[in-house]
Amino acid sequence: MLRNSIKCSRKMEFKGSSWHESCFVCQYCRQLLGTKPLITKDNKNYCVPCFEKQFAHHCYSCKKVITSGGMTYHHQPWHKECFLCAGCKTQLSGQRFISKDEYPYCEDCFGKLYAKKCAACKKPITALGGAKFISFEERQWHGECFNCAKCSVSLVGLGFLTQQDDILCHKCGSAT
Repeated sequence: MLRNSIKCSRKMEFKGSSWHESCFVCQYCRQLLGTKPLITKDNKNYCVPCFEKQFAHHCYSCKKVITSGGMTYHHQPWHKECFLCAGCKTQLSGQRFISKDEYPYCEDCFGKLYAKKCAACKKPITALGGAKFISFEERQWHGECFNCAKCSVSLVGLGFLTQQDDILCHKCGSAT
């Protein structure tokens, strides 16, 4: 009785399975894997370039493969080090930021470029952390800055009077 047998120079073993050397190939490009680095997905082996081409996420900014970590912004994958403020280019990963016209900004840049300024302290009013602000006519105030111009009592949730550019509590406004 004749037996057909495949003779090969080496037997390849990986994760408890054995292959003929000529059968241990990338599932995509069919190149021999041998001792090259490989990645297994769904019990199929791929050379690293083919795996990256087929399955890996590519950074929206630099277009390179994201090998570990990464983040998502507007449904797009990013390297953490590529996710930068549209204004000053500082890294935003891990810190709070504000989105404007689909671009991310650090709080400082957003404040300088787009935020309304508080009528009392002149600093930007941003919505980070759910900050509350008061708006009256064309002016805005931080909640903590909305105080009587004479006695400094908080006017948040209270009635107030105006005198030129000042806002006053009823007591101080009635005394003038």
